[in-house]
Amino acid sequence: MRVRTAGGRSARPARPVGAVTRGTTNPNRLRRMDRWIAAELAPALRAADAPPVAVDLGYGAAPWTAVELRSRLAAVRPDVRVVGIEIEPERVAVAQRYASPPELTFRRGGFEIPLDGAGGAPGPGGALLIRAANVLRQYEEAQVADAWALLRARLAPGGLLVEGTCDEIGRRHVWVALDREGPRTVTFAARLGGLDRPSDLAERLPKALIHRNVPGEPVHAFLRDLDRAWAAAAPYADFGARQRWIAAARAVSADWPVVGGPRRWRLGELTVRWEAVAPALP
Repeated sequence: MRVRTAGGRSARPARPVGAVTRGTTNPNRLRRMDRWIAAELAPALRAADAPPVAVDLGYGAAPWTAVELRSRLAAVRPDVRVVGIEIEPERVAVAQRYASPPELTFRRGGFEIPLDGAGGAPGPGGALLIRAANVLRQYEEAQVADAWALLRARLAPGGLLVEGTCDEIGRRHVWVALDREGPRTVTFAARLGGLDRPSDLAERLPKALIHRNVPGEPVHAFLRDLDRAWAAAAPYADFGARQRWIAAARAVSADWPVVGGPRRWRLGELTVRWEAVAPALP
C-alpha cells in the first residue's frame, strides 16, 4: 500500500490506492460518529479562514453517509465542503445526482485522497476531516499503519482522521481519532438500551485492535474493567441504561485515561487515550 518515489518521498499514485469495499450502507448508519466529529471539530471548523474540507472515504454503493455528513457539519459551519471519495467508478457515477457543488462533490479515489480541484477544494491545504468508516475492516492488520500514514498526510493542520467500524444500522461503533502526528483516542459508542455488556462492542473494534482483544493486550483489559464497572453499576439500571453507563464510565475513569465527562457519556460514548489501549509490542 505504501507509495514511494526513488528518493524515498511519497508520490501520488497513477491510480487509486486501495480495494473496493462491500459497499453496504444505510441512512443514519454513522450518526453517532458524526455527532462526535461535529462536537470535536467544532472549534476548528469555526476558526477556519476558508471553507473547510471534509472527506467521506469509501461511502459505499449509495452516498447517504456523505450527504448526512455535509448536513451535520453544516450545522456548525454552513460553508463546509464535503468530498465523497470512492474507488469504484460506478458508485461515483451514481452519487453525482446528489452532488451540489461546491458544498458536496463526489470523485474517484482511494487512500491517496485526491482533493486537487474537487469542488474547489484546495489540494495542498488538505482536509480538516477524513472519515473512513468500515473501510479498513477488510484489510490485514499489518496494512493499517501504511493506510493511516497515507491518510494523515492529507490532513490540514488541526485536522482529524476518524477511522472505525460500526454495525449495519449504526447502534454500535468503535473508532480511532488521529491527527497528523498519529493516533490520539479511541471512542466506544452504543445505543445503550440494547447493550447487554460493554464488551459486546469488541466485535466492532477497528482493524488495528480487533485481533488484540485477547488476554495480555491492553484493549482486552480495558473492556474487562468496563464490564466489571457496568456490572457493579447494575443498581443504576432502575434509573435507565444511561445512568448505569455514566456510573460505569465514572468508575473506570479512576484507572484509565478517559477523555471527556458526563456530557459525552450520557450520549452512550466513552473515549480513552490511544496509548492506554494500543497494541502491546510483539
